[in-house]
Amino acid sequence: MKPGYFLIAAALGALSSCMKLTEKPTSFLSPDQFYKTANDAVSAVNAIYYPMVDNSTGAQPIYNRLFYTGLDFLTDDMDAGPGSPNGEVRALAKLTHASTNLRIQQIWTEHYEGINKANIALERIPAIAMDEKLKSRLLGEATFLRAFYYFNLVRLYGAVPLLLTDQTKLSVEELQVPRTPVEEVYAQIIKDLQQAAVLFRSGSAGEPGRATEGAAKSLLSKVYLTKRDWANSVKLAEEVIDGPYGYALLDDYAQVFLPAYKNGKEHIFSAQIKGSTISTGHLVTSSDIRSGVPGLKGSYGNQVAFYTVGTDKFFSVYKLFTEKDKRKRVSFVTYYTSPTDGKRYATVNAPGDSVPFINKNWDPNYATTGQSDANANILRFAEVLLIHAEAENELNGPTTKAYTSLNRIRKRAGLDDLTPGLSKDQFRDSVYLDRRLELVAEYHRFFDLIRQTGTEVTGVGPENKGILIKNLKLVGKTNVAPRHYLYAIPQGEIDRNPKLTQNPGW
Repeated sequence: MKPGYFLIAAALGALSSCMKLTEKPTSFLSPDQFYKTANDAVSAVNAIYYPMVDNSTGAQPIYNRLFYTGLDFLTDDMDAGPGSPNGEVRALAKLTHASTNLRIQQIWTEHYEGINKANIALERIPAIAMDEKLKSRLLGEATFLRAFYYFNLVRLYGAVPLLLTDQTKLSVEELQVPRTPVEEVYAQIIKDLQQAAVLFRSGSAGEPGRATEGAAKSLLSKVYLTKRDWANSVKLAEEVIDGPYGYALLDDYAQVFLPAYKNGKEHIFSAQIKGSTISTGHLVTSSDIRSGVPGLKGSYGNQVAFYTVGTDKFFSVYKLFTEKDKRKRVSFVTYYTSPTDGKRYATVNAPGDSVPFINKNWDPNYATTGQSDANANILRFAEVLLIHAEAENELNGPTTKAYTSLNRIRKRAGLDDLTPGLSKDQFRDSVYLDRRLELVAEYHRFFDLIRQTGTEVTGVGPENKGILIKNLKLVGKTNVAPRHYLYAIPQGEIDRNPKLTQNPGW
């Protein structure tokens, strides 16, 4: 199998069928027939990655546009573009969606699909006679991925059923379980990530794109940041920054997103995508590209959220970048040159202004097709530096260590170092801004709006604080309400499992 692209074959085995939380999958091999060899174990773990980039139903995979339509569109950075006519998607962007929204259901279903595949692997692989170092690594991957999927779920839905055994062996009645308290879910996530790090340490090396010890520690640092456990977040971030993993910033910000540099020294954990081999193709790229350009396949389904600042009716996150910031021209382009007629095509719906089109998924090797081999970056070293700067500031104020981590990000962007002597609040605001600009359109903003300190009393969310309501109202998404700090529990899941309760306000 070609290194870096193992995910594409992930669900070709017996356990590949897509399943809902209360359904039993069917397959042509029983589990007892399948879990016999090391190759079976590898295939089982490959399948856990599969929901990130593809699925057997033709729906949008998690990191192949589903998190755009079901997550980023609910923020102050992104919106549904003209090429996204689906009513349920546009409802999400306007925050008029209900608990029956298909994207809310799909996110739940696809995460639990990954979780169940992890549970199966963790139950079955230990009994296989195989190389112990390979076994340890595979169990580390499965443990990491279960924690990863649950971390997304608990941040999105709050209390969720914590299922740690193979669901395919359970009856419908046994699958009807109540929601597990948030703190118990987080406790399991932390336990899994700590265990994964140990398993990786005694395991074998894997191909590019697989989870690693460094990924486990990086994600654990982010988990602690989310829980506002600043001391542990700093500790884990420093173990990654100063550790033996070889992580570093790529010299050029553009290299972070170009397929030629994928799985490089900055990429701690990415969803592996080779668009031409995925059943859905690279759904994000064609949605980023504006429509109507001869020779380019673009729908302009993804766009920045436009809002009014002063007399500017087309302000957006694009205009928060200074002209000096090198990230601006990498993250966005303001026109496309047609490969057919050589003309420039720019403005779509902002007369007299430049419309910024998202550029992070562009692949120059597919210049005319709207296809791409760009990975979806989930954890990269730049974010670990930002986590470290934020947590260190919250723990000890703007120390030299905090400045050093943030200034590494700024230096690559072509910006001056932060002025020494900032207050804790000023430094926090600087981290928030650079985090927003560094990670724009990489599926972080919704979680950051919930996590970052604000003054809103919502009744839900971490410590009842956040900046979601304030920021979304600023961009004209006036339907935002306290209930939006958590997704609705999908109504279809409540219908199947009467022990599930709905989140407040839904």
